[in-house]
Amino acid sequence: MYFLDAFTRSMTGLIESSGFAQFFVEDGHLYLIMVVIALLLIYLAIVKGFEPLLLLPISFGILLANLPGTGVMTSPADSASGIGGVLYYVYQGIHLGIFPPLIFLGVGALTDFGPLIANPKSVLLGISAQFGIFAVFIGAMIFGFTPQQASAIGIIGSADGPTAIFTTQTLAPELLATIAIAAYSYMALVPVIQPPIMRALTTKAERAIQMDQLRVVSRRERIMFPVCVTIVVTLLVPTASPLIGMMMLGNLFKESGVTAQLGDASAKTLLYPLTIFVGLSIGATTDATRFLTAETLGILSFGMLAFALSTASGVLFGKVLCKLSGGKVNPLIGAAGVSAMPMSARVVQKVGQEENPHNFLLMHAMGPTVASTIGSALVAGVFIALFG
Repeated sequence: MYFLDAFTRSMTGLIESSGFAQFFVEDGHLYLIMVVIALLLIYLAIVKGFEPLLLLPISFGILLANLPGTGVMTSPADSASGIGGVLYYVYQGIHLGIFPPLIFLGVGALTDFGPLIANPKSVLLGISAQFGIFAVFIGAMIFGFTPQQASAIGIIGSADGPTAIFTTQTLAPELLATIAIAAYSYMALVPVIQPPIMRALTTKAERAIQMDQLRVVSRRERIMFPVCVTIVVTLLVPTASPLIGMMMLGNLFKESGVTAQLGDASAKTLLYPLTIFVGLSIGATTDATRFLTAETLGILSFGMLAFALSTASGVLFGKVLCKLSGGKVNPLIGAAGVSAMPMSARVVQKVGQEENPHNFLLMHAMGPTVASTIGSALVAGVFIALFG
């Protein structure tokens, strides 16, 4: 009988200390909800192919953070051994503002500014698509958020994860987990969110417009562009230089013709590990008790609104350019004015070809996309200069 009682007590203690039992304590159901959300996002990444390079590490980070007992985000101060969780240390790259500029270095090495240089009007589409950022910034202020918080919420409309992280960490670090999840999730869901808006705001005839082939951009222009942009942007908005400067350096590695190894290292060797680290550590910040709140739902709603308004404003200005050009501009390319590069440009290509199989809009759409990437970094710099 003694051995049976001892065995029973041991098994009871083992069960009560297990992660399963933690789901049945106070707030345990919140962690279970987050686990279900993580599994859903993993499904969307793998089965539906919604930008898996972004969504898979984020969703797995959410899973790790909300399975009881993992301790992946435990700080040294809260650890009995004085050693923090592994993702706590990885997260410091975000906390200290290191990862976003390095990601921009890799993005610059992957970016072709040729379509923007060949068609400078693309800048107007990139600018027009920033409307959602400012509209939601004002809306968030009306609903009681501080200027710093409203700036971070509005920047979700850029659909640019590194820019959103950089802005939020500087201005409203308490919102970082929510803002980052919103920005990267909406980037991943571009193929779902944008097409209905694009179709609602354009006619079948407009979507079928074929555009003339872009001119060839010289090597001299390609080399001068990143240098000139760095000088102009740094002089106008110095606070944007960490992002823009690194992006232009990466592009110069690519275009100079003398640093191919550095360009490859920036675009591949550096960018892919950073994507893993940022995705995992951002996902791991979504502790259920802090994430599943009314404020979080409000921020996610504002973020969706900002992204939808940015898409809509880009398409509507594309319609204006279509009229002014005598029907030579396909207004769909305005949807690429959000910085979700290159996802939004691919969506433009797909929607355009649905109406006209001979439509090749990808390169035309890349102009507004890269213009918006620069533009959203500028907007972030302005917010930081005003409210930082």
